[in-house]
Amino acid sequence: MPKVDLLNVSGQQVGEIELSENIFGAEINASVLHEAVKNYLANQRQGTQSAKTRAEVRGGGRKPWRQKGTGRARQGSTRSPQWVGGGVVFAPKPRSYRYTLPKKVKRLAMKSALSSKVKENGIVILDEFKMDAYKTKDMVNILNNLKVEKKALIVLDEKNDYVVKSASNIKGVTTTLVNTLNVYDILNHDQFIVTKDAVHKIEEVYA
Repeated sequence: MPKVDLLNVSGQQVGEIELSENIFGAEINASVLHEAVKNYLANQRQGTQSAKTRAEVRGGGRKPWRQKGTGRARQGSTRSPQWVGGGVVFAPKPRSYRYTLPKKVKRLAMKSALSSKVKENGIVILDEFKMDAYKTKDMVNILNNLKVEKKALIVLDEKNDYVVKSASNIKGVTTTLVNTLNVYDILNHDQFIVTKDAVHKIEEVYA
């Protein structure tokens, strides 16, 4: 089982925690991670793009000139796609890009993402993460104590508005809960900061 130092918000070691081998020490499957990230990004797309076909643009009801005898190419409408102001061929219309992955693939991707953070020494486990005021400055001090210099994802076991709002103005820092944790956010951040209770919940869910 992988062992990781247990820290407090001052950055001091207060113990060690053993992580589940099945979840935090799994073999990293790059292809499954790719599928999970692609699925997440596809589901974020709004799909609101729209353009008009030749049936929807204004005008073009009259044939611009007679069929034969002018020396020009035959035309039936001034709103055909080749005309300026004409309709778009195969015009995009609002649609949903959402699709779902099999549950086994989702679980495997999550285990691979979590294991990659342990392997890269990008995981920081805290005994608890509590704040009693909305203070961005205090959050910056905590991150400095934990030697967090790059993008960081803070994972909580339960919502704490003081933590969430204190971190919201810090560039590159994102907060989330265990039940909304996703593979994209884990891979998109360099540091994975998680509370001890959140680790236990993750192990319960993905055991």
